[in-house]
Amino acid sequence: AMADAGPMSADELATKTGLHPRWLLEWMRLQAAAKILVYEPVDRFMLPPEATDILARPASRAYAADSFTGGYPMEQLTGLMESFRTGIGKTYESDGPCAVTKSEARHIKTARNQVVPVMIPALDGVREKLERGALVADVGCGDGALAVAIAQAFPRSTIHAMDPNAHAIAHVDGLVRQHALANLSTFVASAENLPGEDRYDLIITFDCVHDMTDPQAAIGEIHRRLKPDGTWFIKDIRSKPNFEDNLRNPMLAMMYSFSLFTCMSSAMSEPGGAGLGTLGFNPEIAERMSRQAGFTRFRMLDFKDPGNLYYEVRP
Repeated sequence: AMADAGPMSADELATKTGLHPRWLLEWMRLQAAAKILVYEPVDRFMLPPEATDILARPASRAYAADSFTGGYPMEQLTGLMESFRTGIGKTYESDGPCAVTKSEARHIKTARNQVVPVMIPALDGVREKLERGALVADVGCGDGALAVAIAQAFPRSTIHAMDPNAHAIAHVDGLVRQHALANLSTFVASAENLPGEDRYDLIITFDCVHDMTDPQAAIGEIHRRLKPDGTWFIKDIRSKPNFEDNLRNPMLAMMYSFSLFTCMSSAMSEPGGAGLGTLGFNPEIAERMSRQAGFTRFRMLDFKDPGNLYYEVRP
């Protein structure tokens, strides 16, 4: 559809193909990051003649599109293609229990070596609260590596680990039994509807706000459930508001691949999903959405993590 058509927007390509414009935009940005499509500000993309011969013109001697096969199970590719048609992605739970632990070793290392000894002390008054005994919610806890590390490091505190993925919570339940953690409880729950009515001293969302179908509602719920002197600690992907600024990132194509297969797919897994995607919760968006929910203090923390930024947000 892009062959010999010149620069196109995602909406124009959607009109031509009948596919969903948000999914097309993420795909076009991925291909531009990989330097297959040519990017022209603002958000217009062109398939150059060389790529046309290789990818879109079967009669060309250079045609090689039929050589690129494999890499993902066909059922996953089929589901992705269907998402381009319907606009609806898949949840993390749909990937099954095996997907929960694919990054667990890295998360354990980060939690023990960076978050507990370096990052938490950088938050205003948080370490002291945890040492005395605080109530903590790890929202979108995933494999539970961070919740376990905090529970072990601060035995006087009570940790609530929450995730809408029942496979993740089953895994964390196993860790609770394995480590005999009396101060760690688990809940199958989304960020928009936190369980119970407890008010928390610390709420943590690590690498998950951009995955949510309704992040604004989730941020509002987090604001409601924090104590007046509480802290919301966020980790999310290091990105900039403008696509052309992100083009400097040498890992950009990989990040957009993650987005199509997981992050944006999750964020579009319900009709009307926000679809922020892997790079969608940049500092500008994070601060705007936080203040819209009622937060008055927003501080960006840079721990020299090449892939992520961190934010300390207060009521």
